[in-house]
Amino acid sequence: MRNKAQTIDRRTRLTQTPVPRLILELSVPTIISMLVTAIYNAADKFFVGRISTEASAAVGVAFPAMAIVQALGFFFGHGSGNYISRMMGAGKNKEASEMASTGFAMALMTGALAAALGIIFCEPLAYFMGATKEGMADSVAYMRIIMLGAPFMMGQFVVNNQLRFQGSAMYAMAGLMCGAVMNLILDPLLILVFKMGVSGAAIATIMGQITSFFVLIYGSSRGENIRIRFKNIRINLFYIREITNGGSPSLFRQGLAAVSGMLLNNAARDLGGAAAIAAMSTVTTVVMSLSSALIGFGQGYQPVCSFNYGAGLNDRVKKGFWFCVKWGTVFMFCAGVACFIFAPQIIRFFRDDDAVVEIGKVALRAQACALPLSAATVISNMMLQSIGKGVKASISSSARNGIFFIPLVLILPRFLGITGVEITQSIADVLALCLSLPMAVSELKKM
Repeated sequence: MRNKAQTIDRRTRLTQTPVPRLILELSVPTIISMLVTAIYNAADKFFVGRISTEASAAVGVAFPAMAIVQALGFFFGHGSGNYISRMMGAGKNKEASEMASTGFAMALMTGALAAALGIIFCEPLAYFMGATKEGMADSVAYMRIIMLGAPFMMGQFVVNNQLRFQGSAMYAMAGLMCGAVMNLILDPLLILVFKMGVSGAAIATIMGQITSFFVLIYGSSRGENIRIRFKNIRINLFYIREITNGGSPSLFRQGLAAVSGMLLNNAARDLGGAAAIAAMSTVTTVVMSLSSALIGFGQGYQPVCSFNYGAGLNDRVKKGFWFCVKWGTVFMFCAGVACFIFAPQIIRFFRDDDAVVEIGKVALRAQACALPLSAATVISNMMLQSIGKGVKASISSSARNGIFFIPLVLILPRFLGITGVEITQSIADVLALCLSLPMAVSELKKM
């Protein structure tokens, strides 16, 4: 009787609370969660930047490898989470429980395989992702440790997203916060006190991920949340298809981020060496930190979107979409202005090297001009994904880092040199908006 009452309370909250207020309530913890995730990269970048430009470049080289692990984690997390939310909206809790355990189990198995392959092929992988000869040792040392933590990294992404889609954003936030605190404590201790260099940064990151993993597992066993149980695992064609439909947009988005990061590193290495890699990876860290706040805001909308879509309340889906686009654009405009004005100071904060600052400030200012456009692109993709429009969502999520960025980064540097590297991401942002927003509007009109 108690479980039924709890389910009714959650359903009432997600379907009757005024949409703007509900999104704000759900998005505050998810914004904090995403900012915490950004801290992992930013903390490593800051403390490693105290060592050398080559060490800073090594962390940038490892970004595509981490992005691949994150892509797979989001694939299983968003794929299972979307389905769980829709089933709960339709009152089908048995199917939701089976999906929670199945998505988690598949992520752990995939993470173990990724760890094994990453460790075995670490050196060729590092060169393929843009490592210079001088920075190869640092890149390999960092990546090898990072890949050891792949199962925990994927597992925590899955549980975090499943909790979010159930409307339990506070538990998700608590898990990531604990990991971030661990990372921030260990980074200066291992890098600056024990002089462990990039290996210390990697250990700090992985210990943070492991901490988040266990805290999130505990959070999933509390309150109304769906428990992850061995007996509920159902690895069959139906659940694999549902995970693929709901998670493919995230896999494309994050996976193409890995590919684009690799191509960007290679272009930067060929035209400017370690300084260019350090500069572009620093810009990526800054933009990702700002985008993480926007993504967290959108993630507050996702359970509202999927639950109400499953319940047939389409007006609430549409109202939430335009609310997020409007205020997301305002926030990113303000962030863009700040980045444009203080670009040199921001780059120098991470690495005090004139060559790095010279390249980084141009790239960051170019990115700042396109930042306000990213809100509509991100929210469009999240809405399409949350209502189960897998094909359109996959195209939308592939637009920025795949459909447009890959050809641009292969072509522009050949004609414009390092300037082509600096402006490619901004042009891709503009073109991605032109593709994503019309697809989202067409679905909204059908509702």
